[in-house]
Amino acid sequence: MIRGPVDTGDPHRLYTVTGGRSLVDHDTFDLVSLIVSECAPTPGTPSEHHAILELCRRPTAVVEISAELRLPVTVVRILLGDLHATGRITARRPGVTRSASFLPDADLLKEVLHGLRAL
Repeated sequence: MIRGPVDTGDPHRLYTVTGGRSLVDHDTFDLVSLIVSECAPTPGTPSEHHAILELCRRPTAVVEISAELRLPVTVVRILLGDLHATGRITARRPGVTRSASFLPDADLLKEVLHGLRAL
């Protein structure tokens, strides 16, 4: 469920969340890539990373993560890059998955689309 506007505000907060980075190192994470947690959050995990790992216990689209965390997609992609580099998540493109069970629920995708249109 989408709650409230995306956090595009305080640049100091976003700078802190990304460690000052503004570019993604690679194109692994497009908007419809499905992200899956490979482990549970551990003590000391930054709050945004913790939230992503919890949210992605089941396959979750990048755009859905962005909406749930109320962060810009570019910031989410940077955070996902951190988690991917340490092997804490895997990314799958919907066309590459072997089973429809990996795809997000159609109602959820409609809700995300409605939220994006409301922006």
